[in-house]
Amino acid sequence: MTTVSKAPLTILLAAPRGFCAGVDRAIQIVERALEKYGSPVYVRHEIVHNRYVVQGLEQKGAVFVKELDAVPEGAPVVFSAHGVPKSVPAHARERRLMALDATCPLVSKVHVEAERHHAAGLEIILIGHAGHPEVIGTMGQLPAGAVKLVETVADAEAYVADDPSRLAYITQTTLSVDDTSEIVGVLKRRFPLIAGPHKEDICYATTNRQEAVKAIAPRSDVVLVIGAPNSSNSMRLVEVASRAGVRRSALVQRASDIDWTMMEGVKTVGLTAGASAPDVLILEVIDAFRARFEVTVEETETARETVQFRLPRALA
Repeated sequence: MTTVSKAPLTILLAAPRGFCAGVDRAIQIVERALEKYGSPVYVRHEIVHNRYVVQGLEQKGAVFVKELDAVPEGAPVVFSAHGVPKSVPAHARERRLMALDATCPLVSKVHVEAERHHAAGLEIILIGHAGHPEVIGTMGQLPAGAVKLVETVADAEAYVADDPSRLAYITQTTLSVDDTSEIVGVLKRRFPLIAGPHKEDICYATTNRQEAVKAIAPRSDVVLVIGAPNSSNSMRLVEVASRAGVRRSALVQRASDIDWTMMEGVKTVGLTAGASAPDVLILEVIDAFRARFEVTVEETETARETVQFRLPRALA
C-alpha cells in the first residue's frame, strides 16, 4: 500500500493575535455574572463580534437580546464591549435592571474625551464607520448633532466646520492605523488648531495586530484572518495584509470556511486572528491545514502584550 505524501506548507503565525484584554474582560464579566446570579444573564447585543464566543456563552445560560425591553424587570443585563449610548443605562435604571457594563476601558476613554471636548465648547469630529456599535455608543454620549462622523479622506477634505478654531477629533478604536493617520493628516492640514487625543484612540491591540500582519504578509502567498465579518478590527487586518504585499487575503470565521482552491500551489500561509477570535479557532485552522499538508509553523512576534483590565467591582 502506497501512502500519498503531503505537500510541504509553512504557516507564518502572527503574534500578537486573537483575544485582547477588553474582549477577555467582557467575556469574563458574562461568565462571572452567570456564576454569581445563575442563568439566565441577559446581554444586550453580541458581547463581542464572534459567533463562536456568543454561542459558547448561550450554552452556559446567557441570553442575547437586541434591546432592554426583552429583559425581565430586575434581571441582570450586561452591556457589550463596544459601549452603549447614555440612553441605554438610563433605560436600564428605569426598568430596575441589574446592569453590568462590559465596555472596553479603551472605548470608555474615547467617551470621556468626547465629553471633555464638548464641555470645552468644541465641535467634535469622530473618525469611524457609520453603524458600528462603537460609533453609535460614542456618538450617544452627547446630545444629537454634537458629534459629526468622518469616514474617509474625502469626508475630511469636504468637512465644513462651524468654527475652525474650536474643533476636536476622536476616533473609533478598531480602525486601520494607516487610514486613520491619513484622515487625521487632512484634518490637521485643513484645521491647524484642531485638538486631538492625548494618546492615540486606536487601541494597542488593534495597532499590534496590524503591525504583526505587516510583518508576515510580504512573506506569504495567502493571508487568512480568523474573525467575524461584522468585526471591524478583523476586516481591517484583511485590508492591511493586502496593502502589505500579499497576493490574496481572506477572512474566515473558522476552518470550515476555508476555500481550499485558494491553497493550490501555495507554499506559505500567513495566519492571524482578530481581537474577538479565541485560540481554539486558531488551533482548529492549523489542524485543518495539517490534515492536508506537511505543516511547519513559524511564529512571528512583533510585540508582547501584558495589558489586563479589572472587572467591575460587583463581580471582582
